[in-house]
Amino acid sequence: NMVLAYSINKKSLANHRETLKHAQDALQASRVLMLGLAAEDEQAYARLNTLQKLAADDPARSALPEAALEAARVPLACMAASVNTLRLLATLPEITNVYLRSDLSIAAVLAQAAARAGAWNVRVNLPGLEDETHRKQMRSQMEQLLADAGSFCAEIEQACVHSDGAS
Repeated sequence: NMVLAYSINKKSLANHRETLKHAQDALQASRVLMLGLAAEDEQAYARLNTLQKLAADDPARSALPEAALEAARVPLACMAASVNTLRLLATLPEITNVYLRSDLSIAAVLAQAAARAGAWNVRVNLPGLEDETHRKQMRSQMEQLLADAGSFCAEIEQACVHSDGAS
């Protein structure tokens, strides 16, 4: 957002103003989404944790697979949101303030880190899924999102290095 704030009204970037405003709106929507997902993640983990603490013969434990699924689904959604943020950031190196390339690269690194963190939370909950097909599908989605996050981050960093005149 800082990169966009310092780029939107820059005279030399005036022909990109509408695109930059759209990107700023998209990042704000992403922030709202991620905060909502953080709250969902907290609730999903609390439910799973409560169920795991019950006695082994407690009938309420039958909800564990569903709770594990939710506890994996939310961080997977966080990963997807992080990749969408990276996809957006990849459109910005050539149309934003050249003096903020390091900040744009740092935003990409942090978005990739968010995807990687989400992957750890997916991984830890996969064993709790009863349906092997669902477990494999979620693992595959997680791995694809991780690969996409890495690719976008590398692309952004490379574009920022080249657009900054550094080698």
